Amino acid sequence: MYKLAANVVKAFLSLFGRIKVYQKDNLPKSGSYVIACTHTGFVDILWLGIATMPTQIHYMAKKELFQSKFTKWLMESLHAFPVDRENPGPSAIKTPRKLLKEGKVVGIFPSGTRSSEGAPLKRGAVTIAVHADVPIVPAAYVGPNNFKDLFKRIKPRLIYGEPIYLPEGISKKEAMDVLMEELDKEMNLLQEKIQ
Repeated sequence: MYKLAANVVKAFLSLFGRIKVYQKDNLPKSGSYVIACTHTGFVDILWLGIATMPTQIHYMAKKELFQSKFTKWLMESLHAFPVDRENPGPSAIKTPRKLLKEGKVVGIFPSGTRSSEGAPLKRGAVTIAVHADVPIVPAAYVGPNNFKDLFKRIKPRLIYGEPIYLPEGISKKEAMDVLMEELDKEMNLLQEKIQ
């Protein structure tokens, strides 16, 4: 279902302009990882999933996206799982850790919906990567954010950074602080690179 949904979405989005993808060879060839991408609207979620094919991403998405029948179908078809961002429970970590343990790839938008305004990164992506002992691949998207932007024919661009591996020989708490700083820096650099 994922492949079918991705191809349908790709055909639709391509009507408004094809995406330019940079440095896709930075994606690990095997094993599980967390991909952390900048986020300014719903279009970047769709383009990230399409650009990363044939690797399938399991998205952590806000629970509000599962309220209508269509978006619930779309989110589930794209392997998304809901999380309550206001009151995240144990499943916010448990579900992605289980997926990563199964060798899957988890996609997270750590800055919520306001990375264009310089919002600080949330700790979710780093916490999950540290507890699952997997690398984080930073990514940045620049382009249309919503239907209005699509009709303006704004060119979409996506860039992948090099995987960030967990530092060895330090505590999980220290590792999280190091990774937060490095991820924040890399995502900002990537975004500047494709502006």
